[in-house]
Amino acid sequence: MAKKMTAAIILLFFASLAFGLAMAGEHKTPPPEADALWEWVTQENPYQGWGYWPGHQGMYPGQSPHGAYLELYANSVALKAARQGKTEMPPGSILMKANYGKDKKTLKALTPMYKVKGYNPEAGDWYWAKYKPSGKALASGKVGSCINCHRSKKSNDWIFTPKSEE
Repeated sequence: MAKKMTAAIILLFFASLAFGLAMAGEHKTPPPEADALWEWVTQENPYQGWGYWPGHQGMYPGQSPHGAYLELYANSVALKAARQGKTEMPPGSILMKANYGKDKKTLKALTPMYKVKGYNPEAGDWYWAKYKPSGKALASGKVGSCINCHRSKKSNDWIFTPKSEE
């Protein structure tokens, strides 16, 4: 009886250890809330350390409502999907546009799109936000102006920028 109990305890220990290691490797993302997303993309997993969206290395010309010049970053979840040619981004994907002025130096705003499963099925499950460089949220959540504009790209998972090869 003692041997069976010991074996069960050892099995439970290794199962717990395996589960813990699996969870530690899982990429955590924030809840769909303006302050939590800002903290995550600037402190916990800074967007400047992400890769550029495939085919959009560095700064490129933008247009209203975004900046005169843009940089488009994507977190590892979005990059992996884009590089695999996926037509729909998986939950946890974040695209971050850094919006610059005409001088190409002045950061005017940061505008992320964050895919959250079940958040807003009518708009592709995207959480939208616009931040001042200071982190003040100017808009966040189910932002009507973002949704209405991006609706024309619904067939491309609400994303304007095409996925092109690096």
